[in-house]
Amino acid sequence: MFKIEAAELIVARLPLKFRFETSFGVQTGKVIPLLVLHGEGLQGVSEGTMEFAPMYREETITGALGLLRDVFLPRVLGRTFANPEALNDVLGTFRGNRMARAMVEMAAWDLWARQLGVPLGTLLGGRKEQVEVGVSLGIQPDEAATVDVVRRHVEQGYRRIKLKIKPGWDVQPVRAVREAFPDIRLTVDANSAYTLADTGRLRALDAFDLTYIEQPLAWDDLVDHAELQRRLITPLCLDESVASAQDARKGLALGAGGVINVKVARVGGHGEARRVHDVAQAFGAPVWCGGMLESGIGRAHNIHLSTLPNFTLPGDTSSASRYWETDLIHEPLEARDGLMPVPVGAGIGVTLNREFLAGVAELHEERRE
Repeated sequence: MFKIEAAELIVARLPLKFRFETSFGVQTGKVIPLLVLHGEGLQGVSEGTMEFAPMYREETITGALGLLRDVFLPRVLGRTFANPEALNDVLGTFRGNRMARAMVEMAAWDLWARQLGVPLGTLLGGRKEQVEVGVSLGIQPDEAATVDVVRRHVEQGYRRIKLKIKPGWDVQPVRAVREAFPDIRLTVDANSAYTLADTGRLRALDAFDLTYIEQPLAWDDLVDHAELQRRLITPLCLDESVASAQDARKGLALGAGGVINVKVARVGGHGEARRVHDVAQAFGAPVWCGGMLESGIGRAHNIHLSTLPNFTLPGDTSSASRYWETDLIHEPLEARDGLMPVPVGAGIGVTLNREFLAGVAELHEERRE
């Protein structure tokens, strides 16, 4: 049992150490919403992965903050819950807005795990002490720059290289990287930038021995992904189009892909992420943990989730120092030879750097029962 006595809503802004370009556009910084739940002298923390504009999914930071203030937090503050699934039942009556709901659910998991004195990964059913990690590389100015940035990360030991692609920037950079590195595990991510009319260009990627092509078609379409998969040799990986375990079941049953990228916030929290994991495992489909340029709070949640057994492909939980000069947490989250240690200690195993956070926070509100 755990009681939620108070909550803090915090919004911070951090500059990225590099320009990150995808088919959505260019990012040079990140606005990071945080939720801290307080209970019995302990704190559980989560990070929102929605963005300012509805580019990745339909949710936005502004909308999420409004829902948290006016709908979600009033329903959990002052209440005692047997476990986070009981809390999720209270919020599960609302449609959509899974990323906003996930902030409450994930903070509750951290709070409950800290109260029990066990690591979050253990509580979720994970057993690993370290997880394999890859790296996601944005669109570069040209093929030579692409090969150079891949080389740097291969030398750092990352166990999978993922290239962002878009129409007009796909076959050429992938060919250049595969010729330079014939043996690396290589994938691409289209972020829904293509249609079935682009089948010819996507089929050309079959020549490069990719582990998968991630989310090439529309964010809300499983049927066209199934049609595309029938035309390709390379497995498709579903990302944006899987918002629940039911979506995972339908996508795998349709043959819309053979791999699933599990983003815990996208599916509404750890409980549903675990169910997506279990569905994929039942289908014999591997999963991996995707990233959304998280700070150390979201990254720690992702690492703990990745300790579950069907996370058999390297995830996007690469070293925090790739992204930030200073993270929002005290503990360093750094991979070595492509392996990320699971933070030790109760809950997610990391703590907010309150002093640094105070200097980068644009909003800080407290709510009580």
